[in-house]
Amino acid sequence: MQMSDQKEIAADPATVYAALLNPDVLKTCVPGAQEVSGSPSEGFEAKVTQKVGPVKATFTGKVTLSDLIENEKLTISGEGKGGAAGFAKGGAVVTLAPSETGTLLSYDVDAKVGGKLAQLGSRIIDGFAKKMADQFFTNLQTTLAPAAAADPEAETAGPADAGEKKGWLKKITGGS
Repeated sequence: MQMSDQKEIAADPATVYAALLNPDVLKTCVPGAQEVSGSPSEGFEAKVTQKVGPVKATFTGKVTLSDLIENEKLTISGEGKGGAAGFAKGGAVVTLAPSETGTLLSYDVDAKVGGKLAQLGSRIIDGFAKKMADQFFTNLQTTLAPAAAADPEAETAGPADAGEKKGWLKKITGGS
């Protein structure tokens, strides 16, 4: 499977680049991530639970970064195993360019799946991959610019509105 796209992120390239190298940010942004640990120099280990069509599995995998050009480019390579569900492996070249609203992030992905996942067919897999990528970048945008992403009118909202939203969030998260 191959996929390419561009996303506009409302943060400068240095901020986006740093976020892509931070395991805590990755855990927040990767849909279904239960654990992400490691470092850019040694690679990351991750545990992610996902449901693709009728197949639900917890994947454990290793991700390595290479071709790091600070605030401009990086290459991501990884492999994950989901037991009987199968495996996924591949890589992505990510480039960052300054734009009027922050950073234009471009990516080219090449990935392969095997096992039960491969039996689902390319239409389901491709649609799932696109959905995962879109969710990752939505989460990244929310993490880097929470007020702007959550509410485009947040800049004009008063302090009372912010308190109300915080209280609502505390109810859902149990006060955390």
